[in-house]
Amino acid sequence: MRTLLLAALLVACSKPAKQDPAPSNTVPAAAAPTGVAKADPAPIKGPTADMFDPAKLPAAGTAPPALAVTPEVDSIWNVPIKTLGGKPTTLAAYKGKALMLVNVASQCGNTPQYATLEALQKKYGAKGFTVVGFPCNQFGGQEPGSAAEIKTFCAMNYGITFPIMEKIEVNGAGRHPIYKALETVKDATGYGGDIRWNFEKFIVSADGKQITRFTPDQTPDDRSVIAAVENALPKS
Repeated sequence: MRTLLLAALLVACSKPAKQDPAPSNTVPAAAAPTGVAKADPAPIKGPTADMFDPAKLPAAGTAPPALAVTPEVDSIWNVPIKTLGGKPTTLAAYKGKALMLVNVASQCGNTPQYATLEALQKKYGAKGFTVVGFPCNQFGGQEPGSAAEIKTFCAMNYGITFPIMEKIEVNGAGRHPIYKALETVKDATGYGGDIRWNFEKFIVSADGKQITRFTPDQTPDDRSVIAAVENALPKS
């Protein structure tokens, strides 16, 4: 018996001691370098990137006939509105310029139109033109952000320089008075009524006498849209 007990003790002492688990806050060792570090990926090139460049806008085509501004539409100039920063203003602050009024959103399939809107702004701004954006969350909840978030999105992603107003409703019982007037305007197909989706466009001539409506899917670099912008510019 004594011999068996002594043998058991010798076997136990010969086993490696059990290691305590590493503390959960132990920082793992850095991986060994594997060679040259990866370079930052090259900027994505393509139609959207090109749309930022005013020089790449196509030549003007043929604009649809502009409509005469009715007394109801003429009322838009003095309707109170606030800028995205909360400053009271009116569209009269831009009177004398050709305007493109467009309801915008940050999470829409049409959102890349911001790029060509900015390209138009850069190309024609000095000639008496400005885009005016109206954020709206009524179409698929695609403009959910706060004013600060919208401002950051537009600056970081598209470098927007044109004025953007407070978030409003463009349809329904809460429709802003500016859009209550604009919805009476018909487009080239004869459609007049509710705004159909994000990025529907209204081009108002610099003299305030004519207006042209474009569908949401007619992009700002559509040749007919560019023609309407050029026709709406102040006459020298």
